[in-house]
Amino acid sequence: MPTARLTIDPHFTIGPVHRRVFGGFVEHLGRHVYDGIYEPGHPSADADGFRADVVELVKELGVSTIRYPGGNFVSGFRWEDSVGPRAERPRRLDLAWHSTETNEVGLHEFADWLDKVDSDLMLAVNLGTRGTLEALDLLEYANIAGGTALAQHRIDNGRTDAFGVTMWCLGNEMDGPWQLGHRSADDYGKLAARTAKAMRQLDPSVELVVCGSSSAHMPTFGEWERVVLSHTYDDVDYISCHAYYEEKDGDLGSFLASAVDMDGFIETVVATADHVKAVLGSEKTVNISFDEWNVWYLSRFQNVDKIEGLDNWPVAPRLLEDVYSVADAVVFGNLMISLLKHADRVTSASLAQLVNVIAPIMTEPGGPAWRQTTFFPFSITSRLARGEALELKLDAPTYATKEYGEVPLVDAVATHDAETGRTAVFLVNRGQDEAVTLTVDIATLGAPSVLESHTITDEDVYAKNTRDEPERVAPKPNDSVRVEGGELIVTLPPVSWTALSLG
Repeated sequence: MPTARLTIDPHFTIGPVHRRVFGGFVEHLGRHVYDGIYEPGHPSADADGFRADVVELVKELGVSTIRYPGGNFVSGFRWEDSVGPRAERPRRLDLAWHSTETNEVGLHEFADWLDKVDSDLMLAVNLGTRGTLEALDLLEYANIAGGTALAQHRIDNGRTDAFGVTMWCLGNEMDGPWQLGHRSADDYGKLAARTAKAMRQLDPSVELVVCGSSSAHMPTFGEWERVVLSHTYDDVDYISCHAYYEEKDGDLGSFLASAVDMDGFIETVVATADHVKAVLGSEKTVNISFDEWNVWYLSRFQNVDKIEGLDNWPVAPRLLEDVYSVADAVVFGNLMISLLKHADRVTSASLAQLVNVIAPIMTEPGGPAWRQTTFFPFSITSRLARGEALELKLDAPTYATKEYGEVPLVDAVATHDAETGRTAVFLVNRGQDEAVTLTVDIATLGAPSVLESHTITDEDVYAKNTRDEPERVAPKPNDSVRVEGGELIVTLPPVSWTALSLG
């Protein structure tokens, strides 16, 4: 059996664990909003039409800030359509997902839903087909208490208090040729800079996210970040990263190592941002908002789900309803490890998405809601990761991958909360054939006991939760965990994700 060693010392920290790292993302896409979070005819629907079973699952998931309303959707979105009396809201064609948007759920309704799930609003403005003036109008509508026509319009629409939105995204994936209003880095950077300056002139407290690359594999990656930040560096707080992963051509080994790509993505963007900082002689630091990340079988969307046809614009079609396996959950958990390993610079992140659409939560119209395999790494990590992310010393054997070369069998991160004295450890075994015995040096933690342990694994790495078998896969206690002297010893099954809480 392979062995690995890990050393934990709370004196060596990476940075604080920001609650915004456990953010989510809701886009008007497929059945995410309609028949997902909102279904007035459902047996569990509340007086506002929102599914109470979904509300409870989102609360259990533990999401903090939720990005809205897109995504690709936002680049064709007119925010004015989403406010005012529902009967007067126009139906619009959504070119991003070839669907019809009814606008039955808009800004006010979504803010009410956020109150139910105890999350904060993160708004994206349309810099694809619209510009600075429309962004200013939305900011005034949302954040100015009163005394103006737009603030009064909000009050007349039933919201006396301002929404008080802190985080704002300056468009979405403007590097992508698929994006409505796609621009070059130079043109987008100039527009984003003008818009950022104007928004800060109206509300100096806003925190702004400028669009970075929609993938580390875009042909403009790196240069896009450099050019955009050269225009916007002193006007924004974050640059975004987006990344999705899927198993391709049966190459499970490379898929299990997807976090290696995320690590490199983050580190390259950090280096580029710091280069621009040095060139400009700026005193501020721009951090990363990794505001889209997940396992997404994009190839299935392109080959199966994609909607086409001039006369085919359905409402809430079934799109991107990936069903996740144990292997997907292990990769997902490893991506969360990567985010925490870069806690000094990744201070905001948004899981894309939450319900039905590449989501940890699935629903059926008029029927049940259930947890996908990916639900568990997020909910457990969100609950246990507190305090500071720690810099670990890991010694583990490697295995060969087609995509990334030699990569460690084991990946890990730990957090320590000085206030409570609790330490959380998150681990993956990427190996497909053998368990790994991991010995963790915890002498600097005193004499902690194991408060809880959770492992996701299965003899069938493609086991999934479905409507018919909603609890086929669930985390189980790791019975191998024991403390001997100043060491914690744990067996990590093949293709597994494990979380431990010590205190």
